[in-house]
Amino acid sequence: MSSELKDRSVLVTGAGGFIGSHLVDGLAARGARVRALVHYNSRNDWGLLEQMPEPLRARAEVVSGDIRDPFFVDRVVAGVEIVFHLAALIPIPYSYVAPAEFVDTNVRGTLNVLEAVRRHATARMLHTSTSETYGTARYTPIDEKHPLQAQSPYAASKIAADKLAESYGLSFGTPVVVVRPFNTYGPRQSARAFLPTVLAQALTGETVRVGSLDPVRDMNYVGDTVAGFLAAAVAPGIEGLTINLGSGRGVSMRELLDLALEVTGRTVRIETDDARIRPEKSEVMELVCDARLARERLGWTPRVGLEDGVRRTAEWIGRHLERYKPGVYNI
Repeated sequence: MSSELKDRSVLVTGAGGFIGSHLVDGLAARGARVRALVHYNSRNDWGLLEQMPEPLRARAEVVSGDIRDPFFVDRVVAGVEIVFHLAALIPIPYSYVAPAEFVDTNVRGTLNVLEAVRRHATARMLHTSTSETYGTARYTPIDEKHPLQAQSPYAASKIAADKLAESYGLSFGTPVVVVRPFNTYGPRQSARAFLPTVLAQALTGETVRVGSLDPVRDMNYVGDTVAGFLAAAVAPGIEGLTINLGSGRGVSMRELLDLALEVTGRTVRIETDDARIRPEKSEVMELVCDARLARERLGWTPRVGLEDGVRRTAEWIGRHLERYKPGVYNI
């Protein structure tokens, strides 16, 4: 894979985000010529790219902008061979507050990227989906033929974006691959997500406040998820496919909480935080992945076990506690 990406020109949208910054790491390490798009802000803050090792960050061309601007997107896509489209709004609780912003970013933003890819005849576009598009599992493990069900405005916006990607492949022959990761965790993830907020609270206080502990998720270490994206960038003949990335192992939030506390070695009081509980019909209760297609077409399987991954994540958060506000609810 390293040789296949060496000297290839690539664009990563959402490069300042959790998975995006790790993907830039992986591409730079493999010798790709990386254009990293971060969301513009007046502070010249590159988001989580600031956490990259300097030798790798120096290999990336960082560009600030907004995928909601079609003229900007057209310019930034020009001249690249592969587009990894990860830019999106993802906090599910915030989608209850600002659904129009999710449509504007996740749907219209994806349309802008697709149109630029079509116009510039880009060799391949990797569009990032989410397991949330499946809703509560009707059967497990969940394969790519499982029905889609939007149980939040966020999920609805991602389903719409996925379908736009599908439509461009069928209508215009745009070489799009939809990559659908199940829950990803690891170093750099924000306290918006369950595991980092539990770890940050446990490492700094006597109380951990959580939402519902009943949902079951398929947890995957960020390095494994990135390996799936890299494999999908170069695998032959997969245009038009949607490909799940997941371990096939389901773990309840209660089990994940217990593992996180075991790793930290802390004894804390557990309290329920109503602000972290979704509306009843919006909660997705079970997501467990069938990744046979990824194994068959990408040669991909996850390598980092849950226990090892949670330990690595806890160690990283412990070294970067200044990035977290354990007592503040962050949607």
